[in-house]
Amino acid sequence: MKPAVVLLSGGLDSATASAIATSEGFAVHALSFRYGQRHGVELESAARVADALGVVEHAVVEIDLRRFGGSALTADIPVPKGRSAGAIGEGIPVTYVPARNTVFLSFALAWAETLGSEDIFIGVNVQDYSGYPDCRPAFIEAFEQMANLATAAGVEGRQSLKIHAPLMQMTKAEIIARGLSLGVDYGLTSSCYDPGTDGRPCGLCDSCLLRAKGFADAGYPDPLSLRFGLPVP
Repeated sequence: MKPAVVLLSGGLDSATASAIATSEGFAVHALSFRYGQRHGVELESAARVADALGVVEHAVVEIDLRRFGGSALTADIPVPKGRSAGAIGEGIPVTYVPARNTVFLSFALAWAETLGSEDIFIGVNVQDYSGYPDCRPAFIEAFEQMANLATAAGVEGRQSLKIHAPLMQMTKAEIIARGLSLGVDYGLTSSCYDPGTDGRPCGLCDSCLLRAKGFADAGYPDPLSLRFGLPVP
């Protein structure tokens, strides 16, 4: 089995990307970050997902993006709640963390080189995304180009790195359907930007609203909502 580094946030998308990597025969080395985010619920979810998928290794790296601020996820800025679908799709929201995917992929690149891996998986997509610039195909393509110029393994011809973004052109409903077909337990995941300490989703932030729409469009109840006794569309 070839090793692959998979960015695992604990959310719905990254859990699906991890399951896809496993289904394609990769030995998954999951990578999560304690980066100064406002809660630890997503890391608890990442640990549960990693365990359920039987990954080879799950590394949690500590960095401090809160030092720079600039986001509702890393600074004392209110998380937007109750926005319409039109508002969610307009502009770059305050929940964008500056350069987060660039930072995360750089760590993944370093680990991939030491593992002798040519494959990195990330669960970004552009169909139901929230306006984040580092979720676009152009960004992923540019990072892949840079990555193959950035390492000793690449320069010496020992590595030809591929950034896999298998969810890129999928809607949230399609992602959910694919994950369920692979046995993903979405009750283990967390998507909320502002959850309770017990992991209860707020139900009103952009991420919660996109998740709820995805499950409704896919025709499945969200097991996380069922777990907390929340209304299911």
